[in-house]
Amino acid sequence: MPPWSGNRTPPARDEATLADARLMARQITRLEAGQVSGEDFVPFRVMRGIYGIRGAPDHHMVRVKVPGGRLQASQAEVLARIAEDHASGVAHVTTRQDVQLHWVHRRDLPRVLELLGEAGLTTREAGGNTVRNVTACHLSGTCPHEEMDALAYGRAIAGHFLRNPLVQNLPRKFKIAVSGCPEDCAMAAIHDVGAVAAPRRDDGGARRGFRIYVGGGLGSAPRAAVLLEEWTPAEWLLATGEAVVRVFDRLGDREKRHAARLKFVVQRLGEEQVRERVLAERRALLRLSPDLERDPWVPPAAPAQGVPAAGPEHPLTEPADPAYGCWRATNVLPQRPAGGRHSVAVGPPAGDLTPTQLRTLARLAREMGDGTLVTTQSQGVVLTGLPERHLPAAWQVLSEHGLAAPGALGVSTVVGCPGSATCNLAITQSHRLAVELTSRLRSRPDLALAPGVRHLRIRVSGCPNSCGHHHVADVGLYGVSRHRDGRAVPAYQVLLGGWAGQGRAEFGVPLMWVPARTAPDLVVRLLELYLEQRQDEESFRAWVLRLREESATRPGAE
Repeated sequence: MPPWSGNRTPPARDEATLADARLMARQITRLEAGQVSGEDFVPFRVMRGIYGIRGAPDHHMVRVKVPGGRLQASQAEVLARIAEDHASGVAHVTTRQDVQLHWVHRRDLPRVLELLGEAGLTTREAGGNTVRNVTACHLSGTCPHEEMDALAYGRAIAGHFLRNPLVQNLPRKFKIAVSGCPEDCAMAAIHDVGAVAAPRRDDGGARRGFRIYVGGGLGSAPRAAVLLEEWTPAEWLLATGEAVVRVFDRLGDREKRHAARLKFVVQRLGEEQVRERVLAERRALLRLSPDLERDPWVPPAAPAQGVPAAGPEHPLTEPADPAYGCWRATNVLPQRPAGGRHSVAVGPPAGDLTPTQLRTLARLAREMGDGTLVTTQSQGVVLTGLPERHLPAAWQVLSEHGLAAPGALGVSTVVGCPGSATCNLAITQSHRLAVELTSRLRSRPDLALAPGVRHLRIRVSGCPNSCGHHHVADVGLYGVSRHRDGRAVPAYQVLLGGWAGQGRAEFGVPLMWVPARTAPDLVVRLLELYLEQRQDEESFRAWVLRLREESATRPGAE
Protein backbone atom coordinates (compact mmCIF):
# COMPACT_ATOMS: atom_id res chain seq x y z
CA MET A 1 0.00 0.00 0.00
CA PRO A 2 1.40 3.44 -0.86
CA PRO A 3 2.35 5.34 2.30
CA TRP A 4 1.08 8.71 1.03
CA SER A 5 3.39 10.04 3.69
CA GLY A 6 4.31 13.50 4.97
CA ASN A 7 5.43 16.42 2.86
CA ARG A 8 9.17 16.25 3.54
CA THR A 9 9.58 12.47 3.77
CA PRO A 10 10.70 10.95 0.46
CA PRO A 11 7.87 8.76 -0.86
CA ALA A 12 8.35 5.04 -0.34
CA ARG A 13 8.26 2.70 -3.30
CA ASP A 14 4.89 1.10 -3.95
CA GLU A 15 5.95 -2.52 -4.25
CA ALA A 16 2.49 -3.67 -5.37
CA THR A 17 2.55 -1.27 -8.34
CA LEU A 18 6.06 -2.45 -9.22
CA ALA A 19 4.66 -6.00 -9.22
CA ASP A 20 1.83 -4.78 -11.46
CA ALA A 21 4.46 -3.40 -13.87
CA ARG A 22 6.06 -6.83 -14.17
CA LEU A 23 2.68 -8.52 -14.56
CA MET A 24 1.68 -5.97 -17.21
CA ALA A 25 4.81 -6.78 -19.23
CA ARG A 26 3.97 -10.50 -19.14
CA GLN A 27 0.33 -9.89 -20.11
CA ILE A 28 1.30 -7.70 -23.07
CA THR A 29 3.73 -10.39 -24.26
CA ARG A 30 0.96 -12.98 -24.04
CA LEU A 31 -1.52 -10.64 -25.78
CA GLU A 32 0.83 -10.05 -28.69
CA ALA A 33 1.50 -13.79 -28.93
CA GLY A 34 -2.22 -14.49 -29.13
CA GLN A 35 -2.27 -16.34 -25.80
CA VAL A 36 -4.62 -13.74 -24.25
CA SER A 37 -7.55 -12.22 -26.10
CA GLY A 38 -8.10 -8.48 -26.38
CA GLU A 39 -11.39 -8.99 -24.52
CA ASP A 40 -9.61 -10.55 -21.56
CA PHE A 41 -6.94 -7.84 -21.53
CA VAL A 42 -9.51 -5.04 -21.13
CA PRO A 43 -10.65 -5.77 -17.54
CA PHE A 44 -7.04 -6.49 -16.55
CA ARG A 45 -5.85 -3.04 -17.62
CA VAL A 46 -8.99 -1.13 -16.56
CA MET A 47 -8.64 -2.35 -12.96
CA ARG A 48 -5.19 -0.75 -13.13
CA GLY A 49 -6.57 2.59 -14.31
CA ILE A 50 -5.64 2.09 -17.96
CA TYR A 51 -8.28 2.92 -20.57
CA GLY A 52 -8.54 2.75 -24.34
CA ILE A 53 -8.39 5.81 -26.56
CA ARG A 54 -10.88 6.45 -29.34
CA GLY A 55 -9.56 5.23 -32.69
CA ALA A 56 -6.14 4.17 -31.32
CA PRO A 57 -6.18 0.51 -30.21
CA ASP A 58 -2.46 0.49 -29.34
CA HIS A 59 -2.56 3.64 -27.21
CA HIS A 60 -4.02 4.22 -23.77
CA MET A 61 -4.92 6.73 -21.11
CA VAL A 62 -3.25 6.07 -17.74
CA ARG A 63 -5.07 7.43 -14.69
CA VAL A 64 -2.92 7.97 -11.59
CA LYS A 65 -4.65 7.98 -8.22
CA VAL A 66 -3.88 10.97 -6.00
CA PRO A 67 -5.82 10.55 -2.72
CA GLY A 68 -7.12 13.92 -1.61
CA GLY A 69 -5.11 15.49 -4.42
CA ARG A 70 -1.87 15.61 -2.38
CA LEU A 71 1.35 15.16 -4.39
CA GLN A 72 4.92 15.55 -3.24
CA ALA A 73 7.20 17.63 -5.45
CA SER A 74 9.25 14.57 -6.44
CA GLN A 75 6.09 12.74 -7.50
CA ALA A 76 5.01 15.68 -9.67
CA GLU A 77 8.41 15.55 -11.36
CA VAL A 78 7.92 11.86 -12.17
CA LEU A 79 4.53 12.64 -13.71
CA ALA A 80 6.21 15.35 -15.80
CA ARG A 81 8.82 12.85 -16.96
CA ILE A 82 6.16 10.31 -17.98
CA ALA A 83 4.12 12.97 -19.80
CA GLU A 84 7.22 14.04 -21.71
CA ASP A 85 8.77 10.65 -22.49
CA HIS A 86 5.81 8.29 -22.79
CA ALA A 87 2.61 10.30 -23.28
CA SER A 88 1.23 13.26 -25.21
CA GLY A 89 3.33 15.91 -23.45
CA VAL A 90 0.47 16.92 -21.15
CA ALA A 91 -0.53 15.88 -17.62
CA HIS A 92 -4.27 16.33 -17.21
CA VAL A 93 -5.81 17.03 -13.78
CA THR A 94 -9.31 15.56 -13.41
CA THR A 95 -12.36 16.51 -11.36
CA ARG A 96 -11.56 13.56 -9.06
CA GLN A 97 -8.10 15.01 -8.34
CA ASP A 98 -6.42 12.26 -10.36
CA VAL A 99 -3.77 12.92 -12.98
CA GLN A 100 -4.34 11.40 -16.43
CA LEU A 101 -1.66 10.76 -19.04
CA HIS A 102 -2.91 10.29 -22.59
CA TRP A 103 -1.55 8.54 -25.67
CA VAL A 104 0.70 6.09 -23.83
CA HIS A 105 1.67 3.28 -26.21
CA ARG A 106 0.87 -0.20 -25.01
CA ARG A 107 4.52 -1.24 -25.06
CA ASP A 108 5.35 1.64 -22.65
CA LEU A 109 2.78 0.67 -20.01
CA PRO A 110 5.14 -1.51 -17.93
CA ARG A 111 7.76 1.26 -17.79
CA VAL A 112 5.13 3.85 -16.84
CA LEU A 113 3.87 1.65 -13.99
CA GLU A 114 7.45 1.07 -12.89
CA LEU A 115 8.17 4.81 -12.72
CA LEU A 116 4.96 5.40 -10.78
CA GLY A 117 5.70 2.59 -8.34
CA GLU A 118 9.21 3.92 -7.69
CA ALA A 119 7.60 7.28 -6.83
CA GLY A 120 5.06 5.78 -4.41
CA LEU A 121 2.16 6.33 -6.81
CA THR A 122 -0.37 3.85 -8.13
CA THR A 123 -3.01 3.46 -10.83
CA ARG A 124 -4.63 0.51 -9.09
CA GLU A 125 -8.44 0.78 -8.98
CA ALA A 126 -8.41 4.16 -10.71
CA GLY A 127 -10.82 2.39 -13.05
CA GLY A 128 -13.22 -0.53 -12.89
CA ASN A 129 -16.04 -1.47 -10.53
CA THR A 130 -14.24 -0.58 -7.35
CA VAL A 131 -13.60 2.30 -4.92
CA ARG A 132 -12.15 5.10 -7.03
CA ASN A 133 -9.90 7.93 -5.91
CA VAL A 134 -11.00 9.41 -2.57
CA THR A 135 -11.36 13.18 -2.88
CA ALA A 136 -11.08 15.93 -0.28
CA CYS A 137 -11.13 19.71 -0.14
CA HIS A 138 -7.99 21.14 -1.76
CA LEU A 139 -7.38 23.33 1.32
CA SER A 140 -7.47 20.41 3.76
CA GLY A 141 -4.99 20.92 6.56
CA THR A 142 -4.54 24.61 5.74
CA CYS A 143 -8.05 26.16 5.59
CA PRO A 144 -8.73 28.74 8.32
CA HIS A 145 -12.33 27.49 8.56
CA GLU A 146 -11.52 23.79 8.74
CA GLU A 147 -12.73 21.87 11.79
CA MET A 148 -10.89 18.63 10.97
CA ASP A 149 -8.20 17.68 8.47
CA ALA A 150 -10.30 16.06 5.73
CA LEU A 151 -7.22 15.08 3.73
CA ALA A 152 -5.85 12.92 6.52
CA TYR A 153 -9.12 11.02 6.81
CA GLY A 154 -9.51 10.76 3.05
CA ARG A 155 -6.07 9.18 2.73
CA ALA A 156 -6.85 6.77 5.56
CA ILE A 157 -10.03 5.67 3.75
CA ALA A 158 -8.11 5.32 0.49
CA GLY A 159 -5.52 3.14 2.16
CA HIS A 160 -8.21 0.98 3.76
CA PHE A 161 -9.87 0.13 0.46
CA LEU A 162 -6.85 -0.01 -1.86
CA ARG A 163 -6.45 -3.61 -3.12
CA ASN A 164 -8.99 -4.67 -0.51
CA PRO A 165 -10.57 -7.98 -1.69
CA LEU A 166 -13.99 -6.59 -0.77
CA VAL A 167 -13.94 -3.97 -3.55
CA GLN A 168 -12.45 -5.86 -6.49
CA ASN A 169 -15.79 -6.66 -8.15
CA LEU A 170 -18.48 -4.27 -7.02
CA PRO A 171 -21.67 -3.86 -9.09
CA ARG A 172 -20.34 -0.49 -10.29
CA LYS A 173 -17.77 2.17 -9.44
CA PHE A 174 -17.93 3.72 -5.96
CA LYS A 175 -16.91 7.28 -5.08
CA ILE A 176 -16.06 8.76 -1.68
CA ALA A 177 -15.38 12.36 -0.60
CA VAL A 178 -14.41 13.95 2.72
CA SER A 179 -14.93 17.60 3.72
CA GLY A 180 -13.31 19.26 6.72
CA CYS A 181 -15.96 21.88 7.53
CA PRO A 182 -19.71 22.51 6.99
CA GLU A 183 -19.04 24.41 3.75
CA ASP A 184 -18.31 20.97 2.24
CA CYS A 185 -16.00 21.95 -0.60
CA ALA A 186 -15.63 18.25 -1.52
CA MET A 187 -19.36 18.11 -2.42
CA ALA A 188 -20.44 15.15 -0.28
CA ALA A 189 -23.94 15.09 -1.79
CA ILE A 190 -22.81 13.92 -5.24
CA HIS A 191 -20.88 10.90 -3.95
CA ASP A 192 -21.74 7.35 -3.01
CA VAL A 193 -20.39 8.18 0.44
CA GLY A 194 -19.73 11.72 1.60
CA ALA A 195 -18.31 12.55 5.04
CA VAL A 196 -18.56 16.12 6.35
CA ALA A 197 -16.63 16.98 9.50
CA ALA A 198 -18.88 17.60 12.51
CA PRO A 199 -16.87 17.63 15.74
CA ARG A 200 -18.89 17.97 18.93
CA ARG A 201 -18.38 18.45 22.65
CA ASP A 202 -19.79 16.13 25.29
CA ASP A 203 -19.02 15.29 28.90
CA GLY A 204 -15.74 13.74 27.81
CA GLY A 205 -14.62 16.89 25.96
CA ALA A 206 -14.18 17.48 22.23
CA ARG A 207 -14.82 14.49 19.95
CA ARG A 208 -14.08 14.21 16.27
CA GLY A 209 -16.88 12.99 14.04
CA PHE A 210 -18.73 13.30 10.73
CA ARG A 211 -22.13 13.67 9.15
CA ILE A 212 -22.36 10.79 6.66
CA TYR A 213 -24.29 11.01 3.37
CA VAL A 214 -24.91 8.08 1.01
CA GLY A 215 -26.30 7.42 -2.44
CA GLY A 216 -25.38 10.57 -4.35
CA GLY A 217 -24.18 10.66 -7.94
CA LEU A 218 -24.37 12.53 -11.22
CA GLY A 219 -24.43 10.99 -14.71
CA SER A 220 -27.56 10.84 -16.85
CA ALA A 221 -29.77 10.38 -13.74
CA PRO A 222 -28.36 12.72 -11.06
CA ARG A 223 -29.41 12.18 -7.46
CA ALA A 224 -28.43 13.97 -4.26
CA ALA A 225 -27.19 11.83 -1.39
CA VAL A 226 -29.35 11.26 1.68
CA LEU A 227 -28.23 11.72 5.27
CA LEU A 228 -27.27 8.36 6.73
CA GLU A 229 -26.40 9.59 10.18
CA GLU A 230 -26.33 13.01 11.81
CA TRP A 231 -23.16 12.21 13.73
CA THR A 232 -20.70 9.35 13.33
CA PRO A 233 -17.70 9.27 15.69
CA ALA A 234 -14.38 9.32 13.86
CA GLU A 235 -13.47 5.91 15.30
CA TRP A 236 -16.42 4.42 13.38
CA LEU A 237 -15.59 6.07 10.05
CA LEU A 238 -13.86 3.10 8.41
CA ALA A 239 -16.46 0.65 9.71
CA THR A 240 -19.26 2.85 8.39
CA GLY A 241 -17.64 3.16 4.96
CA GLU A 242 -17.09 -0.58 4.77
CA ALA A 243 -20.67 -1.26 5.86
CA VAL A 244 -22.00 0.90 3.02
CA VAL A 245 -19.74 -0.87 0.52
CA ARG A 246 -20.87 -4.30 1.75
CA VAL A 247 -24.55 -3.38 1.45
CA PHE A 248 -23.94 -2.05 -2.05
CA ASP A 249 -22.02 -5.19 -3.01
CA ARG A 250 -25.03 -7.33 -2.04
CA LEU A 251 -27.85 -5.14 -3.33
CA GLY A 252 -26.43 -3.33 -6.37
CA ASP A 253 -27.88 -4.35 -9.73
CA ARG A 254 -25.30 -6.52 -11.53
CA GLU A 255 -27.53 -7.11 -14.56
CA LYS A 256 -28.22 -3.54 -15.68
CA ARG A 257 -25.07 -1.45 -15.79
CA HIS A 258 -27.06 1.78 -16.23
CA ALA A 259 -28.89 1.10 -12.94
CA ALA A 260 -26.01 -0.31 -10.90
CA ARG A 261 -24.87 2.65 -8.79
CA LEU A 262 -25.68 2.96 -5.10
CA LYS A 263 -28.09 5.81 -5.81
CA PHE A 264 -30.42 3.33 -7.51
CA VAL A 265 -30.32 1.06 -4.44
CA VAL A 266 -31.45 4.04 -2.34
CA GLN A 267 -34.13 4.87 -4.90
CA ARG A 268 -35.39 1.28 -4.98
CA LEU A 269 -35.36 0.47 -1.26
CA GLY A 270 -35.90 3.89 0.20
CA GLU A 271 -33.79 5.95 2.56
CA GLU A 272 -34.95 4.24 5.78
CA GLN A 273 -34.35 0.70 4.52
CA VAL A 274 -30.84 1.54 3.37
CA ARG A 275 -30.08 3.22 6.69
CA GLU A 276 -31.27 0.18 8.66
CA ARG A 277 -29.21 -2.22 6.55
CA VAL A 278 -26.04 -0.13 6.73
CA LEU A 279 -26.22 0.40 10.50
CA ALA A 280 -26.96 -3.30 11.07
CA GLU A 281 -23.96 -4.18 8.91
CA ARG A 282 -21.79 -1.79 10.89
CA ARG A 283 -22.86 -3.34 14.20
CA ALA A 284 -21.85 -6.74 12.86
CA LEU A 285 -18.52 -5.43 11.59
CA LEU A 286 -17.65 -3.79 14.90
CA ARG A 287 -18.50 -7.02 16.71
CA LEU A 288 -16.58 -9.28 14.34
CA SER A 289 -13.72 -6.92 13.44
CA PRO A 290 -13.02 -4.79 16.52
CA ASP A 291 -9.82 -3.48 14.88
CA LEU A 292 -12.08 -1.34 12.67
CA GLU A 293 -13.21 0.64 15.72
CA ARG A 294 -10.47 3.23 15.78
CA ASP A 295 -9.86 6.78 14.73
CA PRO A 296 -7.88 6.27 11.51
CA TRP A 297 -5.97 9.48 12.05
CA VAL A 298 -4.32 10.92 15.14
CA PRO A 299 -3.50 14.65 14.81
CA PRO A 300 0.26 15.27 14.72
CA ALA A 301 1.91 17.99 16.74
CA ALA A 302 1.61 21.38 15.06
CA PRO A 303 4.65 21.92 12.78
CA ALA A 304 7.01 24.80 13.31
CA GLN A 305 6.09 27.73 11.09
CA GLY A 306 9.49 29.01 10.06
CA VAL A 307 10.85 29.45 6.55
CA PRO A 308 11.04 26.11 4.70
CA ALA A 309 14.41 24.47 5.23
CA ALA A 310 15.12 24.38 1.49
CA GLY A 311 13.67 27.81 0.82
CA PRO A 312 15.84 30.62 -0.59
CA GLU A 313 15.67 34.05 0.94
CA HIS A 314 13.34 36.31 -1.04
CA PRO A 315 12.83 39.89 0.10
CA LEU A 316 9.21 41.03 0.33
CA THR A 317 9.17 43.56 -2.49
CA GLU A 318 5.61 44.00 -3.69
CA PRO A 319 5.65 44.62 -7.47
CA ALA A 320 3.91 47.78 -8.65
CA ASP A 321 2.41 45.84 -11.56
CA PRO A 322 -1.44 45.81 -11.21
CA ALA A 323 -1.38 42.22 -12.46
CA TYR A 324 0.40 41.21 -9.26
CA GLY A 325 -2.24 42.89 -7.11
CA CYS A 326 -5.02 41.16 -9.03
CA TRP A 327 -3.29 37.77 -8.72
CA ARG A 328 -2.64 38.34 -5.01
CA ALA A 329 -6.31 39.19 -4.41
CA THR A 330 -7.76 36.19 -6.27
CA ASN A 331 -5.20 33.38 -6.14
CA VAL A 332 -3.52 33.70 -2.72
CA LEU A 333 -5.24 32.40 0.42
CA PRO A 334 -4.07 32.67 4.05
CA GLN A 335 -3.42 29.36 5.77
CA ARG A 336 -4.16 27.92 9.15
CA PRO A 337 -2.44 27.87 11.58
CA ALA A 338 -1.60 31.55 11.49
CA GLY A 339 2.04 32.37 10.87
CA GLY A 340 2.30 34.15 7.55
CA ARG A 341 1.91 31.05 5.38
CA HIS A 342 -0.21 31.09 2.24
CA SER A 343 -1.71 28.77 -0.35
CA VAL A 344 -1.35 29.76 -4.00
CA ALA A 345 -3.88 28.56 -6.58
CA VAL A 346 -3.01 27.84 -10.22
CA GLY A 347 -5.66 27.31 -12.89
CA PRO A 348 -4.30 25.53 -15.99
CA PRO A 349 -6.88 25.68 -18.81
CA ALA A 350 -9.06 22.55 -18.65
CA GLY A 351 -6.57 20.95 -16.27
CA ASP A 352 -3.68 20.62 -18.74
CA LEU A 353 -0.09 21.08 -17.55
CA THR A 354 2.99 20.73 -19.73
CA PRO A 355 6.00 18.90 -18.31
CA THR A 356 7.83 22.23 -17.96
CA GLN A 357 4.91 23.74 -16.05
CA LEU A 358 4.61 20.73 -13.78
CA ARG A 359 8.33 20.80 -13.02
CA THR A 360 8.08 24.53 -12.32
CA LEU A 361 5.30 23.93 -9.80
CA ALA A 362 7.33 21.15 -8.19
CA ARG A 363 10.35 23.46 -7.90
CA LEU A 364 8.28 26.23 -6.33
CA ALA A 365 6.73 23.75 -3.89
CA ARG A 366 10.16 22.50 -2.85
CA GLU A 367 12.01 25.83 -2.71
CA MET A 368 9.31 28.21 -1.52
CA GLY A 369 6.53 26.08 -0.02
CA ASP A 370 6.18 22.99 2.11
CA GLY A 371 7.06 20.54 -0.63
CA THR A 372 3.55 19.62 -1.75
CA LEU A 373 1.13 20.32 -4.59
CA VAL A 374 -2.60 19.69 -4.26
CA THR A 375 -4.78 18.92 -7.27
CA THR A 376 -8.32 20.30 -7.04
CA GLN A 377 -11.77 19.15 -8.14
CA SER A 378 -11.81 22.17 -10.44
CA GLN A 379 -8.77 20.78 -12.30
CA GLY A 380 -6.34 23.22 -10.74
CA VAL A 381 -3.31 22.96 -8.49
CA VAL A 382 -2.66 24.60 -5.11
CA LEU A 383 0.82 25.18 -3.69
CA THR A 384 0.84 25.26 0.11
CA GLY A 385 3.08 26.66 2.82
CA LEU A 386 4.48 29.75 1.05
CA PRO A 387 5.73 32.44 3.45
CA GLU A 388 4.68 36.03 2.77
CA ARG A 389 8.04 37.14 1.47
CA HIS A 390 8.12 34.43 -1.20
CA LEU A 391 4.92 35.55 -2.92
CA PRO A 392 6.41 38.17 -5.29
CA ALA A 393 9.07 35.73 -6.51
CA ALA A 394 6.47 32.96 -6.87
CA TRP A 395 4.26 35.26 -8.95
CA GLN A 396 7.18 36.15 -11.19
CA VAL A 397 8.02 32.49 -11.87
CA LEU A 398 4.38 31.55 -12.43
CA SER A 399 3.95 34.48 -14.82
CA GLU A 400 6.94 33.37 -16.88
CA HIS A 401 5.31 29.96 -17.38
CA GLY A 402 1.73 31.07 -18.08
CA LEU A 403 0.45 30.00 -14.66
CA ALA A 404 -0.42 33.31 -13.01
CA ALA A 405 -3.82 34.05 -14.54
CA PRO A 406 -6.05 35.56 -11.83
CA GLY A 407 -9.23 33.87 -10.67
CA ALA A 408 -7.71 30.38 -10.66
CA LEU A 409 -10.46 28.94 -8.46
CA GLY A 410 -13.31 30.79 -10.13
CA VAL A 411 -15.16 31.40 -13.35
CA SER A 412 -12.08 32.11 -15.47
CA THR A 413 -10.84 28.54 -15.07
CA VAL A 414 -13.45 26.50 -16.92
CA VAL A 415 -13.59 22.78 -16.13
CA GLY A 416 -13.72 20.35 -19.04
CA CYS A 417 -13.33 16.59 -19.39
CA PRO A 418 -11.07 15.27 -22.22
CA GLY A 419 -14.07 14.79 -24.53
CA SER A 420 -14.13 13.14 -27.93
CA ALA A 421 -10.43 13.77 -28.57
CA THR A 422 -9.72 10.62 -26.55
CA CYS A 423 -12.86 9.33 -24.79
CA ASN A 424 -14.88 6.56 -26.44
CA LEU A 425 -18.13 7.79 -24.85
CA ALA A 426 -17.89 11.51 -25.59
CA ILE A 427 -20.06 13.19 -28.20
CA THR A 428 -18.40 16.60 -28.32
CA GLN A 429 -14.97 18.18 -27.93
CA SER A 430 -15.62 19.40 -24.40
CA HIS A 431 -11.94 19.96 -23.69
CA ARG A 432 -11.65 22.34 -26.63
CA LEU A 433 -14.72 24.27 -25.47
CA ALA A 434 -13.35 24.59 -21.92
CA VAL A 435 -10.05 25.94 -23.24
CA GLU A 436 -11.85 28.40 -25.54
CA LEU A 437 -14.10 29.66 -22.75
CA THR A 438 -11.14 30.04 -20.39
CA SER A 439 -9.32 32.11 -23.00
CA ARG A 440 -12.32 34.35 -23.62
CA LEU A 441 -13.01 34.98 -19.96
CA ARG A 442 -9.38 35.72 -19.17
CA SER A 443 -9.42 38.31 -21.92
CA ARG A 444 -12.44 39.92 -20.22
CA PRO A 445 -11.40 40.69 -16.63
CA ASP A 446 -14.21 43.26 -16.49
CA LEU A 447 -16.59 40.31 -16.73
CA ALA A 448 -14.71 37.38 -15.18
CA LEU A 449 -13.54 39.25 -12.08
CA ALA A 450 -16.74 41.24 -11.52
CA PRO A 451 -18.49 40.82 -8.13
CA GLY A 452 -21.10 38.11 -8.42
CA VAL A 453 -19.36 36.48 -11.39
CA ARG A 454 -15.84 35.86 -10.13
CA HIS A 455 -16.73 32.80 -8.01
CA LEU A 456 -19.14 31.16 -10.46
CA ARG A 457 -18.38 27.72 -11.83
CA ILE A 458 -18.56 26.78 -15.51
CA ARG A 459 -18.21 23.06 -16.23
CA VAL A 460 -18.31 21.15 -19.50
CA SER A 461 -18.77 17.43 -20.17
CA GLY A 462 -18.53 15.69 -23.52
CA CYS A 463 -21.57 13.50 -22.81
CA PRO A 464 -24.32 13.15 -20.16
CA ASN A 465 -22.05 11.13 -17.82
CA SER A 466 -20.94 14.32 -16.05
CA CYS A 467 -17.20 13.76 -15.73
CA GLY A 468 -17.06 17.56 -15.87
CA HIS A 469 -19.67 17.90 -13.06
CA HIS A 470 -21.97 19.96 -15.29
CA HIS A 471 -25.05 19.28 -13.13
CA VAL A 472 -23.65 21.21 -10.15
CA ALA A 473 -22.21 24.16 -12.07
CA ASP A 474 -23.62 27.66 -12.26
CA VAL A 475 -23.34 27.17 -16.02
CA GLY A 476 -23.13 23.53 -17.07
CA LEU A 477 -22.92 22.13 -20.57
CA TYR A 478 -22.89 18.55 -21.77
CA GLY A 479 -22.48 17.12 -25.22
CA VAL A 480 -25.47 15.89 -27.22
CA SER A 481 -26.19 15.12 -30.84
CA ARG A 482 -29.02 17.05 -32.46
CA HIS A 483 -30.39 17.16 -35.98
CA ARG A 484 -30.65 20.30 -38.06
CA ASP A 485 -31.55 20.38 -41.74
CA GLY A 486 -31.46 16.59 -41.89
CA ARG A 487 -27.95 16.15 -40.49
CA ALA A 488 -26.44 15.47 -37.09
CA VAL A 489 -24.95 18.50 -35.37
CA PRO A 490 -22.64 18.36 -32.32
CA ALA A 491 -24.35 20.42 -29.66
CA TYR A 492 -24.49 21.21 -25.96
CA GLN A 493 -27.40 21.05 -23.57
CA VAL A 494 -27.12 24.07 -21.27
CA LEU A 495 -27.99 23.88 -17.56
CA LEU A 496 -28.07 26.90 -15.24
CA GLY A 497 -27.92 27.41 -11.49
CA GLY A 498 -26.45 24.11 -10.26
CA TRP A 499 -24.68 23.97 -6.91
CA ALA A 500 -23.29 21.50 -4.37
CA GLY A 501 -22.10 22.06 -0.82
CA GLN A 502 -23.16 21.91 2.84
CA GLY A 503 -24.25 18.31 2.33
CA ARG A 504 -26.76 19.27 -0.35
CA ALA A 505 -26.92 19.46 -4.13
CA GLU A 506 -29.15 21.50 -6.42
CA PHE A 507 -29.00 20.42 -10.03
CA GLY A 508 -28.91 22.90 -12.89
CA VAL A 509 -32.10 23.99 -14.61
CA PRO A 510 -32.23 22.97 -18.31
CA LEU A 511 -32.23 26.04 -20.53
CA MET A 512 -31.76 25.03 -24.16
CA TRP A 513 -29.40 23.26 -26.52
CA VAL A 514 -27.03 25.13 -28.77
CA PRO A 515 -24.75 24.08 -31.64
CA ALA A 516 -21.23 23.51 -30.33
CA ARG A 517 -19.78 26.34 -32.42
CA THR A 518 -22.05 28.96 -30.77
CA ALA A 519 -21.63 27.73 -27.18
CA PRO A 520 -18.81 30.18 -26.26
CA ASP A 521 -20.85 33.20 -27.38
CA LEU A 522 -23.88 31.99 -25.44
CA VAL A 523 -21.98 31.49 -22.18
CA VAL A 524 -20.35 34.93 -22.32
CA ARG A 525 -23.70 36.55 -23.09
CA LEU A 526 -25.37 34.74 -20.16
CA LEU A 527 -22.81 36.18 -17.75
CA GLU A 528 -23.31 39.65 -19.21
CA LEU A 529 -27.09 39.33 -18.84
CA TYR A 530 -26.72 38.29 -15.22
CA LEU A 531 -24.71 41.42 -14.42
CA GLU A 532 -27.21 43.58 -16.30
CA GLN A 533 -30.33 42.07 -14.72
CA ARG A 534 -29.38 40.98 -11.19
CA GLN A 535 -31.23 42.71 -8.39
CA ASP A 536 -29.13 43.98 -5.48
CA GLU A 537 -26.88 41.11 -4.33
CA GLU A 538 -28.91 38.44 -6.13
CA SER A 539 -26.95 35.23 -6.69
CA PHE A 540 -26.68 33.62 -10.10
CA ARG A 541 -28.92 30.72 -9.08
CA ALA A 542 -31.52 33.10 -7.60
CA TRP A 543 -31.46 35.09 -10.87
CA VAL A 544 -31.98 31.92 -12.89
CA LEU A 545 -34.90 30.77 -10.73
CA ARG A 546 -36.49 34.24 -10.77
CA LEU A 547 -36.37 34.44 -14.56
CA ARG A 548 -37.76 30.92 -14.82
CA GLU A 549 -40.66 31.82 -12.54
CA GLU A 550 -41.34 35.06 -14.38
CA SER A 551 -41.31 33.21 -17.69
CA ALA A 552 -43.76 30.59 -16.38
CA THR A 553 -46.25 33.23 -15.19
CA ARG A 554 -46.17 35.25 -18.40
CA PRO A 555 -49.43 35.25 -20.43
CA GLY A 556 -49.37 32.41 -22.91
CA ALA A 557 -46.83 30.36 -20.96
CA GLU A 558 -47.75 26.68 -20.59
